[in-house]
Amino acid sequence: MTSLSVNVNKIAVLRNSRGGSSPDPVDAARTALDAGCAGITVHPRPDQRHIRVDDVHRIAAAIGAAEYNIEGNPFAPSRGAYPGLLALVEAVRPAQVTLVPDGDAQVTSDHGFDLGTDGARLRPLIRSFRDCGCRVSLFMDAGSPDIERAAEIGAHRIELYTGPYAHAFARGDASRELDACARSAERARASGLGVNAGHDLDQKNLGALRRAIPFLAEVSIGHALFGEAIYDGLAVTVRRYLEILAAD
Repeated sequence: MTSLSVNVNKIAVLRNSRGGSSPDPVDAARTALDAGCAGITVHPRPDQRHIRVDDVHRIAAAIGAAEYNIEGNPFAPSRGAYPGLLALVEAVRPAQVTLVPDGDAQVTSDHGFDLGTDGARLRPLIRSFRDCGCRVSLFMDAGSPDIERAAEIGAHRIELYTGPYAHAFARGDASRELDACARSAERARASGLGVNAGHDLDQKNLGALRRAIPFLAEVSIGHALFGEAIYDGLAVTVRRYLEILAAD
């Protein structure tokens, strides 16, 4: 069965909009795990616009043996309290690190790596993350010509950027983007890579993606899940996602 990792960044956004300590992403992580999800994802950024460095450590201490996935840009230098992604991973030792080519100007991640440009720089960094005992996943566009190269430079998995698929699904014309995801996943598997997926996935579009990629290892979902949880409750919403992932 495909694992669900709940991204708790949105809880930190809400907390930071008011200041103080409530709502606490640690509480959200515990609730999601109690509802049955397999793991927790965080994406700390150097500007600490949502998840902060102290959150990363507190969540690690709170979730026990559950899988912890830390996302981030490996090229972003340390800044203020942010020590850099590698230093943070060395301190926390998550099960998985997902490398993402995002920058401060991006509201959210909106493209995968170009390994023709970044592959040589990524190779030694991937080795360093692997030395921390982490599974390493690279954020990649569906249809990228570089899927196979992700394995060559040492990654264990790719995470397919599913934003274009989700947007096409909302328009009612998802077949082309869904096919691109499925073909890229097959190429990754043939290269020995595991396949994760994430971005703009929700209860409406997730089932079709999982059926198209039956060997999908993990989905990381935050924005839509917490938007739906406003109305239905977090535990109920997590269970609904798990039902979708378990369906034939």
